Amino acid sequence: MRLRPRALCVPLLAFLASPLLVLVQAGQADAHGDSIQFTVTGQDTGHVRAQATYEDDHDPVDERISGTLTAVSADGRTRGPWRLVAVPGHAGTVTTQEVLPPGTWKVTVESGFPELGRGEGKIDVPVVDPRPGGKTTPRPARPTASGTASAAPSVEPATPATAHAAARAGAESGSGSERATAWLPWTAAAAAVLAVTATTVTAVRRRRRSRTN
Repeated sequence: MRLRPRALCVPLLAFLASPLLVLVQAGQADAHGDSIQFTVTGQDTGHVRAQATYEDDHDPVDERISGTLTAVSADGRTRGPWRLVAVPGHAGTVTTQEVLPPGTWKVTVESGFPELGRGEGKIDVPVVDPRPGGKTTPRPARPTASGTASAAPSVEPATPATAHAAARAGAESGSGSERATAWLPWTAAAAAVLAVTATTVTAVRRRRRSRTN
């Protein structure tokens, strides 16, 4: 069976092109370079974020990155090394599951795969207000000794009728007390007379009984 020249050309071209494809892919891989550069971009509620790019062409690293993150605070505290975790939907962006506490930190990011890489940066982690919205709640009024909230007593202005009634009640109470004071001497004198009379009657009766006996 004779093979047509056109049928022989297709496999021959594929065999000759395969080394070229390998060289093209190798060239694309070499264009990225053999090292990674990390740039610390910030933090999200204590989770540090860093961007990984190839050092030569600055393309984002779209492969799985194996590396660690360490941090040193301004007062000498250390955190890490923590394992790098990819941020979904952001090529080359890594973070950590662990959280940095508030303070100023010097962060170092290093990788061993797919290439060696390193980067440093400084971030500030602020103090987060635990209350929703960060608004201060008004304090209630301080309780008094009886346990109720203290409040300024309301004073109502006195009407003419009220003032007249109060003055009349005061006058009556004053006159009553004066009358009671005026009767005190007469009452004491009457009591003294009754006491003397009773004593005299008792003495007379005793004398009569003694004479009769």
